[in-house]
Amino acid sequence: MAQSFEFGGQTFEIAGEAALYWRAQDALLVSDLHLEKASAFALYGQMLPPYDSVSTLQDIAALCSSYSPAKIISLGDNFHDDDGEHRLAESAAALLVDLACKTEWIWITGNHDRAVSGIWGGKAFDELTLSGITLRHEALSGDPNPEISGHFHPKFRQVLRGRMVKRRCFVKTPRKMIMPAFGALTGGLDVQDAAIIKACDLSDGEGIEALVATQSGYARFALNKAGAFAK
Repeated sequence: MAQSFEFGGQTFEIAGEAALYWRAQDALLVSDLHLEKASAFALYGQMLPPYDSVSTLQDIAALCSSYSPAKIISLGDNFHDDDGEHRLAESAAALLVDLACKTEWIWITGNHDRAVSGIWGGKAFDELTLSGITLRHEALSGDPNPEISGHFHPKFRQVLRGRMVKRRCFVKTPRKMIMPAFGALTGGLDVQDAAIIKACDLSDGEGIEALVATQSGYARFALNKAGAFAK
């Protein structure tokens, strides 16, 4: 299995199941953490185990132990709502402060958290361009430049060897890459959903594929423009 791939003239490696390591930038990319989702639900009477933020940040810390990145870039919907940054529990906040002290932490704002400011560390941007690749939360139609985004939480579902496989996945075209959700309590949208295919903004002749992390690298599954898996 391949360990790395090329996108936008740069080399990337799938880190864990839902992150990217960008070697030239020495950066770990994650998306859609949705920190404090459980506490947001609790405000409306739906009680979920209140450990999602700690679990998510522990998973990031584990990847940092493996890659020792200089930067962590989080591509939007970092918190589940605009108040989540202020609601972050003490244990989770301590983890975040430690990570932000050890790295250059960059927050890209998302539709759930336009007001993220970095009170626990890091700097916030609406979008960012590095080495000719734009990092934003939601894919922008008509942009001819390479772009990495999140927002759609793509998930791969297919029957393999007689059983249904469900995994988070990356969606990749020559110009667009959509990352899966990293957060512990995040759901997912089927990779074949029309909204994901539309967001890929395919031009004539451009292909689209799902990249699924495996124990030894990643597997690639071609899609067609209707969203179905190509034979």
